[in-house]
Amino acid sequence: MSKLRIAVIGCGRIASVYGDAFLNLKDECQPVLAVDKVFSRAEEFAAKFPGCTPSDKVDLQEFRALLREVKPDVLHVLLPHHLHCDYTVAALNEGIHVLCEKPIDISLEAADRMIEAWKNSGKQMGIIFQNRYIDGVQRVRKLIQSGEMGEVKGAFSTLNWYRPPSYYECDWKGSYATEGGGVVIDQAIHSIDLVLYMTGLRAAKLQGHTARRVLKTIEVEDEADAAITLENGAVYSFFACNYYTSNSPIRVEIDCEKATALLTFDKMEISWKDGRKEIITPSEGAEGVSGETYWGIFHEKQIADFYRALKAGETVTWDGEDARRTLEVVLGLYLSARTQSEIKLL
Repeated sequence: MSKLRIAVIGCGRIASVYGDAFLNLKDECQPVLAVDKVFSRAEEFAAKFPGCTPSDKVDLQEFRALLREVKPDVLHVLLPHHLHCDYTVAALNEGIHVLCEKPIDISLEAADRMIEAWKNSGKQMGIIFQNRYIDGVQRVRKLIQSGEMGEVKGAFSTLNWYRPPSYYECDWKGSYATEGGGVVIDQAIHSIDLVLYMTGLRAAKLQGHTARRVLKTIEVEDEADAAITLENGAVYSFFACNYYTSNSPIRVEIDCEKATALLTFDKMEISWKDGRKEIITPSEGAEGVSGETYWGIFHEKQIADFYRALKAGETVTWDGEDARRTLEVVLGLYLSARTQSEIKLL
């Protein structure tokens, strides 16, 4: 297969990360279409890539016609959360592969629509969870899968980040109808996903709590905590807030029979019960990477892996059903908080 023809819909803040990735992957892909409801944003993104057409045709029917005209191989969906389903389904129905930003969407019904369209299309659909590509995360997942770390006994994650009121001064942030929630679905979803991914376990039940403690002008939560019981009976202790003074490094710990693994931002420390220690840091630096530091440096790795799978005719590793399982925990936490009850997931 020659270079993949790439389209992007949504040219907001995170689009710069994709622009850098496309430039670094210039031998693998050629951006041919950039779409945004604000034409100037699409134009600015497209200007980096000769032959890339900017457009503000975001009406679904017009967008589908545009896809038929341009014929990209892949669509990157970088839209607000509540729009992921409609545009992903539209592209899949036009016979185009899709790599969509997290979360898969804001409801399980929307996720199921995406999964159905994906399965019926014969194309590939992936959801971005770039932190899975952290070197230490990959190492711990393999150690748990192989049984070398023994049975998972427990886990915790903490996220203490800062989001000023101005962060929510846009047309979709801070609303359940468009963002789907607050600190859990937008920021700490990565922590939840990493615990599920590294342990290879699903969440069986949970009891959670959410609150607006400091950011009183928004509709969604700025703090959340939960006790999440994994399918083997281990309890995952979860906490997140976005009213701290800065974006403190996230911490995710997995405690197993033979070792404990602690991720602090992108550094993994594995402490074996026999006294050995492993420290694993990323093999690549963040020099020249655009975007917020808390996005990390691994978008490009996941994008490259997606392209590699397409060219090799392989199934994409992180598919829609995988992303649905993470969303199920997020939404279960919200339901538990609303009903003040334990929610069974399995």
